Amino acid sequence: MTRQEDFNGTVTLPAGLTIASIRKAVDYIEHELSDLVDIYYEQSNVFSALVGIYGAKALDTFSVYEKSRHLDEAQQRFPDLKRRGSGRSPAPEECLESKGSKRVWALQSHYDHAGWYIVWRYLVDPTMTLEPGKPVVMWRADIAFLQRDDWKYEASRAGEGKGGRTHTFGLREPARKLDGKAVYRRQDIRIKRGKAVPANGA
Repeated sequence: MTRQEDFNGTVTLPAGLTIASIRKAVDYIEHELSDLVDIYYEQSNVFSALVGIYGAKALDTFSVYEKSRHLDEAQQRFPDLKRRGSGRSPAPEECLESKGSKRVWALQSHYDHAGWYIVWRYLVDPTMTLEPGKPVVMWRADIAFLQRDDWKYEASRAGEGKGGRTHTFGLREPARKLDGKAVYRRQDIRIKRGKAVPANGA
């Protein structure tokens, strides 16, 4: 279970979103993904996508934000979530995108839309050193309102007709923009050489 002291009540949150909802979401993500950890070793980028998906599912269940269902398209579009009652075209302030990442600061998205973004930072702990029975640990959750000009376009490196990753946008100066935006951070995790590791050196 998450610890109350790991949450920061001074971080600005989207209207209606509460720390209690985020706390339930963290517990939900860790529990649900514990049985899917093998995917991480096969395709870590797919696993990161699952973290974001389960984060959105949790907030849809535990908060005033609901999944933004685009019934006219098979592929999900921005945003993942919108504030309940905000209508079919919510304002950026009522949009919430859920992202999963194993990186300490970097953030990528398929869109450069303005809106709220919550980033579930996770690590995989196969020996379950941090907590017994938890091979997947959410160690930080950043939340921030980002503008369109906060993003930079990152073209695919794959040649035409050769496949490869889809085009993405990267957050400019992520360490600066997300500094002080951690609504949740485990005190037993530290950053060492650009990676999240147990603070006790285990």
